[in-house]
Amino acid sequence: MNEIIIIAGSALLGIGLGALVTFLFIKKANEGKANSIVKDAEAEAEVIKKDKILQAKEKFLQLKAEHEKVITEKNQAVLMSENRIKQKEQSLSQKQEQVQRKDVELDTLRSNLTHQLELVNSKQQEVDKFHRRQVEQLETLSGMKAEEAKSQLVESLKAEAKTEAMSHIKDIVEEAKISANKEAKKVVIQTIQRVATEHAIENSVSVFNIENDEIKGRIIGREGRNIRALEAATGIEIIVDDTPEAIILSGFDPVRREIARLSLHQLVTDGRIHPARIEEVVEKVKKQIEEEIIEIGKRTAIDLGIHGLHPELIRMVGRMKYRSSYGQNLLQHSREVANLCATMAAELGLNVKVAKRAGLLHDIGKVPDDSPEVPHAILGMQLAEKYKEKPEVCNAIGAHHDEIEMTTLISPIVQVCDAISGARPGARREVVEQYIKRLKDLEALALSYPGVDKTYAIQAGRELRVLVSSDKITDKEAETLSFDISQRIQTEMTYPGQVKVTVIRETRAINFAK
Repeated sequence: MNEIIIIAGSALLGIGLGALVTFLFIKKANEGKANSIVKDAEAEAEVIKKDKILQAKEKFLQLKAEHEKVITEKNQAVLMSENRIKQKEQSLSQKQEQVQRKDVELDTLRSNLTHQLELVNSKQQEVDKFHRRQVEQLETLSGMKAEEAKSQLVESLKAEAKTEAMSHIKDIVEEAKISANKEAKKVVIQTIQRVATEHAIENSVSVFNIENDEIKGRIIGREGRNIRALEAATGIEIIVDDTPEAIILSGFDPVRREIARLSLHQLVTDGRIHPARIEEVVEKVKKQIEEEIIEIGKRTAIDLGIHGLHPELIRMVGRMKYRSSYGQNLLQHSREVANLCATMAAELGLNVKVAKRAGLLHDIGKVPDDSPEVPHAILGMQLAEKYKEKPEVCNAIGAHHDEIEMTTLISPIVQVCDAISGARPGARREVVEQYIKRLKDLEALALSYPGVDKTYAIQAGRELRVLVSSDKITDKEAETLSFDISQRIQTEMTYPGQVKVTVIRETRAINFAK
């Protein structure tokens, strides 16, 4: 047992000694390895330290070189600035020396001029004294003062010069008149010869041809209701007499006559003639006439080569076809004046397009029915200004009857051409124009009353038909209105014979079945 314990203790002791030896051996090996790692680290650190020192030295040398370069450049710039300053100082010193020399020269000149002025003043004084002595001697010899002699001499020279100038002016004016008259006559004659126009006289009657007399009864209608409806819708007097295959349309307004003629044509062609159909056809024809008026205006502008007219001016030009000026068709007259103006402007070397434009528009003031108290030339000028026409055109329109002062050369040309167009034998009739004006005034007088819708002067002004609104005028008021209008016509207007005033008040009840 003791041996076993000894053997076990020996074994344990051996194991402990083996472990101790092993631990010591491992510790020694680790210490050698650590020493070698430390040595390697120290060697590597030394190498890195040397590299960093070299890099620092290179960076320092580089920065030093850049710094020295910057310092060198700044030194060079300072040297250049110093050189420029030195050059400027030298130039300033040179200029200063020049200025000093100039001052010396100026002083010398000033002293010389002062001396010369003193000499001149002394000489002037001597001359003045001599002149005064001469004047005194002349006054003594002539017995007149110097101022009196001067004024007499000036007056005599003035009178002589005026007389001579007047004679020259008279000769020049006479020569200018002779040459101007010759040239003016030449231009006017050439213009008239180059424009050929027809003589056209407007009247106040249109004839509507029919195929047979049976249609007359259908146009008249039962108890004359159709013809009354047609007259009330168009304002034209329709005369159905014994004239074979013809119905006469009488009225001073060509637009109304044309509407009545076209309406009759459509009604006769269609065959349905009754009051409702008549009113429908008349309204449709009125729209057609308005479209035709615009088309006539456009075609006239294209024919004359006039561009850029305002649409309202084009419509007014178209309405000229249905207007007359002292019996002369207004559109034909305006076209004729436009061509005359163009020809005359070309002869005189002026703007042909502006002259033609002014010639066409010179009578647009006669187209509107309103503003009768304003002269048509002034009204036309106001319309042209409203629709942005050129100042030359506006002045020519307003001045062609001398209502305003002429400011351009186009204005007298338009005035002359208007006179040429109207002065031809047979071109105008004063009586027709006065007759139409009287009928228009008659209609305007009745239209001025409240509640009046339409007014028509028919039978050459012997009858005035007044259509009133049934909702505004009663039957009793219609009688009073008829009397008032007749009294105003009697007191304010001049007319031959008598005028019949007929006030028509019609009540209509209209409903629709849906």
